[in-house]
Amino acid sequence: MDTQIGWPRKTREMHNHHFDSTVWNDFAFRDDDIVIATYGKSGTTWMQQIVGQLIFRGAENIAVSQLSPWLDLRVPPKEVKFAGLEAQTHRRFIKTHLPVEALVFRPELKYIYVARDGRDVLWSLYNHHLKANDQWYAVMNDTPGLVGEPIGRVDLDVVPYFRRWLERDGYPFWPIWENVRSWWAVRDLPNVLLVHFANLKADLSGELRRIARFLDIDVPAADWPKIEEHCTFAYMKAHARQTAPLGGAIFEGGAESFINQGTNGRWRDLLTREDIAAYESRALAELGPECAHWLATGKMDATV
Repeated sequence: MDTQIGWPRKTREMHNHHFDSTVWNDFAFRDDDIVIATYGKSGTTWMQQIVGQLIFRGAENIAVSQLSPWLDLRVPPKEVKFAGLEAQTHRRFIKTHLPVEALVFRPELKYIYVARDGRDVLWSLYNHHLKANDQWYAVMNDTPGLVGEPIGRVDLDVVPYFRRWLERDGYPFWPIWENVRSWWAVRDLPNVLLVHFANLKADLSGELRRIARFLDIDVPAADWPKIEEHCTFAYMKAHARQTAPLGGAIFEGGAESFINQGTNGRWRDLLTREDIAAYESRALAELGPECAHWLATGKMDATV
């Protein structure tokens, strides 16, 4: 470990209808663990599929929803998640939606942060919330240990839902700006890789290879075609029960509704100029020009 690097330290806990960040305090890490982090609906499941395919060399029937748990989700109990991860003999890959300062950050681990334009996030998040069924609400709200308010059902159409999400910084889920800002701040650490949803869409093959290099995974040339095929949205939607949480049982329409469209820009024909300006102004104020531009485009420069 390089003692000259200012490694992040945990400074706070986060609790709500989804989170219990204290679970990281007791987790037994392995030095080759991979942590996949996002705000949510930014390409989390896609990255889990990518990492799973790299680890298992393009194998069929890799149930990433089971292999790669959301560690800071309140359910199931941490003992269940810990036991499942401890039993794994392959390289482990774990999901989180926490900002850096709410994690136990380890220099030995590899961290991949996936981001997406917040407007695209919201459209996907709205679909996620809209399709949640009674079982989903029971899991989120009725499981013992809830801290704070329960999450309610969707009560607005998508545009007013977006406006409220923007005005109340992520409501009814969790804050977006601190999440993006915290990972952007550690982008130069040697064990952190930033990935953008738009770049995965534009050049999946190139991004797969960049991720493999970061993870020190040497992929034989013969394995690349099947890995690439298995990381497409078409493949994931056709095998949705292997990627969706609980096989999609907590969503109306099942797993196929969880693996939605994977498309960007659906907001363009619905948001007003004022809505767009409000979002862009807030992103710039919260993130600064370089990070705001990256979040919107995936490009690492300050052009605005």
